[in-house]
Amino acid sequence: MAGIYLHIPFCRQACSYCDFHFSTNLSRQKDMVAAIAQEAQLQQNYFAPETEIRSIYFGGGTPSLLTETQLCLLLDELQSNFRIAADAEITLEANPDDLDRKQLAALIRAGVNRLSIGVQSFHDHDLALMRRSHNADQARLAIREAQELGFDNISLDLIYGIPGSNMAAWQANVQETLALNVQHISAYALTVEEKTLLHHQVHKEKVTLPKDQAYQQQYFYLIAALEAAGFAHYELSNFAQPGFRSQHNSSYWTGTPYLGLGPSAHSFRGRNRAWNVAQNARYLAALAAGKTAVQETETLSDRDRLNEYLMTHFRKAEGVHLAYLLNEFEFDLRKQESLKLHEFEAEGWLSEIAGHLVLSREGKMVSDYIIRELFQIDPESKP
Repeated sequence: MAGIYLHIPFCRQACSYCDFHFSTNLSRQKDMVAAIAQEAQLQQNYFAPETEIRSIYFGGGTPSLLTETQLCLLLDELQSNFRIAADAEITLEANPDDLDRKQLAALIRAGVNRLSIGVQSFHDHDLALMRRSHNADQARLAIREAQELGFDNISLDLIYGIPGSNMAAWQANVQETLALNVQHISAYALTVEEKTLLHHQVHKEKVTLPKDQAYQQQYFYLIAALEAAGFAHYELSNFAQPGFRSQHNSSYWTGTPYLGLGPSAHSFRGRNRAWNVAQNARYLAALAAGKTAVQETETLSDRDRLNEYLMTHFRKAEGVHLAYLLNEFEFDLRKQESLKLHEFEAEGWLSEIAGHLVLSREGKMVSDYIIRELFQIDPESKP
């Protein structure tokens, strides 16, 4: 079992908070699609011949900028070079302003069976602050028309901790999202990344971020409201109705191999990780020369693999399996980090449930700190 990620590095405009790789110059979109298709050919032996691809994910950037012809070209190329499961999850990230009925019908014809729609907020002042290219009414219309045309696996992205917002506005966002009867919700705290407009605005004191307490209150309300509505909080930022967990994103948290195609895309297979150049011109030049665009590869040590397990599994609802750590890495977390674990348990941040260390609601708010403290960096320690 494996997955394939395709990075479509184009956007109509730059959102204030985004530090992903993209370009607002769309003039080479056709060339980029052809190059990604060629990369799929060059990487056709990345997986073992018997490996079945269970998920395909179009991310970016803004994959909803692809035309039907371009999308079909890429999916046909994947079908020609890999074993794609008949019921594979095929997700496309989309901006609401791209999703008119014509585009939605084209996505269905191409084979997309899951939409991830970047709503972020149903308040126009939030969207303007974040420099989103759509407005709230466009989001509402896109979701309704997607459902009318037959999409029955829809995920919405929301952002909390938006400057100038408040608890009442966040509650309205969550309640409107629930009223839309979608199957999956991803919610992220607004973070300030270097080299973004938001970073500049905060640095120049043009924008004031909410206090930590506001983030916590909004996150706790989100958890309570979605769980009461039947959503499983299966990962720190992700909630799903039964049977609708994201297969592709789940592969990142469970060590499933995946191949990344396109500029800046990452790949993972067992102990090996690789990533492509994050520059469109260099990517296109490499493929034009008949080469892959891999910038760097990395072989993971046992310690790397242990740390990745801790990082990904503390994010999951199931938590960290203590017996697995002992069997796979000969690492007794209870013994080797007893003082830190005692501290975290005393704070009420985590507890042991059926042999798994699981974060509490409060622990989720400080998950980065907990994971960082438990990372194994001493070269003399096991593993």
